[in-house]
Amino acid sequence: MVQAKVWILTQHFVGFPKDSNFELRLEQLPEPKDGEVLLEALFLSVDPYMRPFSKYRMQEGDVMIGTQVAKVIHSKNALFPEGCHVVGRCGWRTHTVSDGTGLVPLLPDWPQDLSMSLALGAIGMPGLTALYGLEDVLGLQAGETLLVNAAAGAVGSLVGQIAKLKGCKVVGSAGTDAKVASLKELGFDTAFNYKTISSLEETLKKASPDGYDCYFENVGGPFSSVALTHMKQFGRIAVCGSISSYNDTTPQTGPYPHLTMIMKQLKMEGFMVSRWEHKNQESLKRLLAWQKEGKLQCLEHITEGFENMPAAFMGMLQGDNLGKAVVKV
Repeated sequence: MVQAKVWILTQHFVGFPKDSNFELRLEQLPEPKDGEVLLEALFLSVDPYMRPFSKYRMQEGDVMIGTQVAKVIHSKNALFPEGCHVVGRCGWRTHTVSDGTGLVPLLPDWPQDLSMSLALGAIGMPGLTALYGLEDVLGLQAGETLLVNAAAGAVGSLVGQIAKLKGCKVVGSAGTDAKVASLKELGFDTAFNYKTISSLEETLKKASPDGYDCYFENVGGPFSSVALTHMKQFGRIAVCGSISSYNDTTPQTGPYPHLTMIMKQLKMEGFMVSRWEHKNQESLKRLLAWQKEGKLQCLEHITEGFENMPAAFMGMLQGDNLGKAVVKV
């Protein structure tokens, strides 16, 4: 019998998460039955979506939601032999007994010298989010100008790189000078620290005097209100996230963008990556090929130790990470 460590949501978040919202518990797991496997977590993901989703998809006392890369250490399921590696939505737990539902094997041609943690990042959900947002929502075309905020995060850093691969001009914002320097190394045409500029209005205008064809929205709030006024006619906005509002106790209000959207004839669309799940395998192969060719840099912020899951989660929400935030067990 295996003992699993699990992180429980003791009470729903009010404002920014606190240590007291989490509790580490031990759980005795049964032996796998026919058709089941026993998984051991290697890497776990912490992502912004966990903050709003916890309110709607979790009860107090539930294991925290999340995705992990795990190794099959005991199998009674021929589809998942012992020793293979999978990506699964198992939550914040070190060990899981699963009937195989929702488990996705790592790509068969995954390079031996490539960390499997990237299956939670550039060659995983964040990479797919960037790709689908650019191609299926925005319909980004060569020669266009793209604006992306939270550009040094797990998704934003990939959005900018993929847009450059497509022959676009890319402007990105981030919250520290070190992150801005990293964006420039990734090939962003312009990058700026939104915390230190004197005027977002003037900064966006200077970066692209003719405006922006596309805007990949990760932040929301006041940044978005200013950005919409700099869109070109018939501009397109992909709304991926709104991290500026996730920890608000009082909902943000106005200004409201309707007149700007009417006068500029803008198209704004919210999306979740799961919409295109049917083509994930093909898309993951594209992302892996770009990585192998040196066209896609995969930034990671690794925290060691399962006991540090809450700290890694809270650090990610306040912008401590450069690239994808991952916990290594």
